[in-house]
Amino acid sequence: MSGDSLLDRALVRLEEAAGHLQIDQDVIEKLKYPRETTKTRLLIRMDDGSRKSFQAWRCRYDDTRGPTKGGIRFHPHSTMEEVETLAFWMTFKCAVMNLPYGGGKGAVQVDPHSLSKSELERLSRAYVQAFASTIGPDRDIPAPDVYTNAMIMGWMADEYSQITGQVSPAVITGKPISLGGSLGRNDATARGGFYLVRNLASELGLDRDHTVAIQGFGNAGQYYARLAASDRNTVIAVSDSAGAIYRPGGLDVEALIAGKSSGRRLIDMAADQGAHAIDAEELLSVEADLLVPAALEDMITADNAARIKAKVILELANGPVTPGADKILNDHGVVVLPDILANAGGVTVSYFEWVQNRQGFYWDLEEIHSRLLKIVEREGRAVWSIAKERGVSVRSAAYIHALDRLATAIEAHGTQSFFAG
Repeated sequence: MSGDSLLDRALVRLEEAAGHLQIDQDVIEKLKYPRETTKTRLLIRMDDGSRKSFQAWRCRYDDTRGPTKGGIRFHPHSTMEEVETLAFWMTFKCAVMNLPYGGGKGAVQVDPHSLSKSELERLSRAYVQAFASTIGPDRDIPAPDVYTNAMIMGWMADEYSQITGQVSPAVITGKPISLGGSLGRNDATARGGFYLVRNLASELGLDRDHTVAIQGFGNAGQYYARLAASDRNTVIAVSDSAGAIYRPGGLDVEALIAGKSSGRRLIDMAADQGAHAIDAEELLSVEADLLVPAALEDMITADNAARIKAKVILELANGPVTPGADKILNDHGVVVLPDILANAGGVTVSYFEWVQNRQGFYWDLEEIHSRLLKIVEREGRAVWSIAKERGVSVRSAAYIHALDRLATAIEAHGTQSFFAG
């Protein structure tokens, strides 16, 4: 586990957590490799009559605690290693939140913006055709991820139902409400992170009216901005793929969201907001109390970590802080609320959707929010207590918390010491 690939760096967290627990070596052996990774090529008919193939993967990392769960992303730079790493993180994320799931993930190597809507539907259905024997309500449950959405999930669920000959809404979460989706799913990732920060605010040294900088103004970033602004926090900087804008006195979040919905870039709205257009990298070093990376992996590295002025980092993205950056941030007293806890609201409400699909009874929004709040506060407090009691970072504490649950489940099948007598 000493290489420098994305998965190797993720497995460093497993090694660190194992050092704090008395667990059998069988547990590490089971968790350091994915259970299964399937690779295929999806061949679809394009609108011009030609055929084109796209590389695709589905990884089921570990299913000790239940069927695997994880999103499907459509991204031109996706790789098998990335998929396996994301599935590893999902394994720990589900264990942190005490959900009856293991971790999974999927991807198609494609730029979805280059496809027509009809081509996108054919690609989505082709994915399910290829992986119909891998996924299933009791085996592996996909969800949306980068550049996939509720409509794509609806196409996929429909394709699975056609293949199996029965309506199976529980096979996929993140679907449209009218097709068995859950209320509260759209903002669940951001809401879980928001509940976590609000619950631990005094311990984190954050005032009720703290300032926020958000890297990445997609779904999670926009919803976090809206929730923060509605709770008297001041959003002072946001970024998208084209650049960032910064206004110390605060930005008009609703105007920014409306602008993005109409296709405008953030930098094009700087003048309307009385804000400065800055380089996206500069956003990391603005004077904000809370920094929210909500874009992609490896955005905060050993090269830029020392420039961060925020007291707290909330990882709404998966893996935005590298292990090298973690050490620098820890030395500078910056508290990192890790992805496997901070952005787990998404998979938690996906779990609620799966439960509702299976029982055929649907909850109202108030109940969704109430159940999410209860889980986030319970597990957030448990992780914080471990961090304080053991004198470790919140990230290490989250992995210790998750690994303890995973180890208990793996050891329940019998370990070397049991079989050796």
